Amino acid sequence: MWWRRQSSAQIGRLAAAFALAALAGGCFEPLYGARPAVDNETVRDKLTSVEIAPIPAAKGQPAQRLAVELRNDLEFDLNGGAGANAPTHKLTVNIQTTQLAIIIDSTSGRPDALIDSVVAAYTLTEIVTGKIVVKDTTFAHVDYDVPGAEQRFAKQRAQRDAEDRAVHVVAETIRNRLASYFVAGT
Repeated sequence: MWWRRQSSAQIGRLAAAFALAALAGGCFEPLYGARPAVDNETVRDKLTSVEIAPIPAAKGQPAQRLAVELRNDLEFDLNGGAGANAPTHKLTVNIQTTQLAIIIDSTSGRPDALIDSVVAAYTLTEIVTGKIVVKDTTFAHVDYDVPGAEQRFAKQRAQRDAEDRAVHVVAETIRNRLASYFVAGT
């Protein structure tokens, strides 16, 4: 049998590996689990108490659609879309968008590949004290291809999908940053 042929050194190394895994296993906590963080509240409870202010954007501009999309993503990520539950903090977000052509067709002069960027500056403020506890900036760059001059609506759809991907990445980054603040206080 194979287990009889193993040396005591191999068994010792295996036991040490299991002991190390058992010790390290206690270091990890689920971010959204039921284990209480501070004051018998979970991170999920603290995230549901964040009120999200409407994101300002110029009316009729593409940034307005992205601002609404970002606010909706944040509402869903923080509290499942139910709105703030007894808000203790207020999240204020400002966004900017840019577009950069990275490949230009030499014959037509039209772009073949573009990069869209969404940059969000946000602050988390305690409602009671008015103190800013988190102030940060995040961004997402996404690229997309323009299929050609014959497919003019395909470019618009590709751009819209790319912008939506960027907004989702920004919303997840903001959610994760707020969760780390509520867990660690930094």
